[in-house]
Formats: sequence, structure tokens, C-alpha cells
Amino acid sequence: MNRIILLIIIPLILSTGLVKSQDQIDDSRLLEKLFRRLVNNYDDNDRIRINDSIRMIIDGYVESDSVFNHRFNNLKYLGQIKPANSTLKIITWNLVLRNAPGMYYCYFIRKAEPGEKNMIFRLTAPYNPKSVITDSTYSESDWYGALYYDFKSYKSDNDNYWILLGIDYGNPDISRKIIDVLTFSSGDTIKFGKRLFSTGTEMKHREVFEYASNGMMSLRFRTDSTIVFDHLVPFSPANKNDRQYYGPDYSYDAYQLKKSGLWQLEINVDARNEE
Repeated sequence: MNRIILLIIIPLILSTGLVKSQDQIDDSRLLEKLFRRLVNNYDDNDRIRINDSIRMIIDGYVESDSVFNHRFNNLKYLGQIKPANSTLKIITWNLVLRNAPGMYYCYFIRKAEPGEKNMIFRLTAPYNPKSVITDSTYSESDWYGALYYDFKSYKSDNDNYWILLGIDYGNPDISRKIIDVLTFSSGDTIKFGKRLFSTGTEMKHREVFEYASNGMMSLRFRTDSTIVFDHLVPFSPANKNDRQYYGPDYSYDAYQLKKSGLWQLEINVDARNEE
């Protein structure tokens, strides 16, 4: 009798796993179609309706038990960031509108202890042409909005924090890249910014780079302790005070993590990987 019961239970378990896997495949295909429609549709009302469908799928997905073990394939316009062994995952995308400010959507999922539910933060923010400030913190309610494309975890004074790398298209004339600090409080709140960046003349809560919207700028982790980026200069001396006329000059600067826990600005570094 025990053998018969065992043979019945195993197919049921396998069947449940197959259902979950098939649901994720179906969601991936549907999201691919929705993002394709979002890009190719020029009516704002249609785009908003399509985006609402995307949000509904992602809302369910981030609540699932498999969110840390699964990744949607073939989704060019959906950011899914989770370094190996990370206890944090970021999902993000943006909605571009023709007759209204665009929107950013970002989910921070923090992995819980076994038996507990993951902590989920759902953030939205409209495109904002104003610059992101560097001398203060932001919270979930006043988040500036950005697309994050990489992050790493660190520890300072026995507190965990994450360095985020992001890009902001909120100003039609100026693109921005951002190095920010993410922390979680004991009260389950999220905070952006920490006074960790030293330029030699000032201390900043984050670093913000502004340059021409039709230009390109590199900003990346070279190592776990080095963030390297293009040095930006004006196209001509007359454009010194106008960031929409800034671009790379083919030299590189970096923020280097010091033993003190601060990130120190270093000018004109070798940007090649240490390997």
C-alpha cells in the first residue's frame, strides 16, 4: 500500500512544478508581446492600457516564490537585475508618452529568511527635467525615478548597503547617469543616498552625471571596489555652464572604495579591467 501511495504523490508533485513552469513561460510570451505593442503604439491612452497589463503581470510575479530563481527571457525593455547569491532583485522599466511626462516603474524585492515573505517595494515616478540633487536623501515617496542596470552590496559600520548604477531620461535635452546608495531601515522603509562620496572638496550622498541627450557615457563597476566612468567636458568653453553640450573626452575617472568606507574620486584612471 505504501508503494502505491508514493507512486501517486510523485506525479502530483511533478505536475505542480510543470504548471508553475508553464505559467512563467506563458507570462514571458505575453510580456514580450505587450512590450512590443508598447513600443510600436503611438497613442498615449493605448500605451497606458498596455502598461497597466504589464504592471498586473509583474505585480503577481514579484509575489511568487520563484522570483529569485527565475528570469524572463527575450524581454529587451524590462530590467531584471540580480547578481549571483544576491538577497536583492530589481525589476524596472519606463513608459514613454507623447503628450504627458513619461513614467518609471521599479520593484525592489528583498529576499526574506526561510518561511517568511519577501519584502517588496513598488516605486513609481514621473519623468522630471530637474536635476537629481546630490546633498540629500530620497525616500519611497519622493523617489526621483531612474532605470537601474547594475548594483553591488557592501557593508559600512556594520550596516549593509547597495551601490546602484542607473540612467535617467527625464530631461529631453540632458541624459543623466547616477551612482546612488540604497539602504533599508529596521522599520522596513527604503532610503536612497548616503554621505559616502568624496570629491576632495565636498561630500555627496550620490553622484550625478549630466551630458547631451544624444551622447553616450560609460558608467560601470570595474571591480568590487572601483566604479569607473567617462570624464565629461563641454563641447566648447562657451558651453561650460550648459550640461546639454557635455560629452566624454576619452579619458576616465573613478570612485575608489577606501578602507575608511568612503568612495574617493580619482581623476584620469586606467579604465581597463584588471584581468
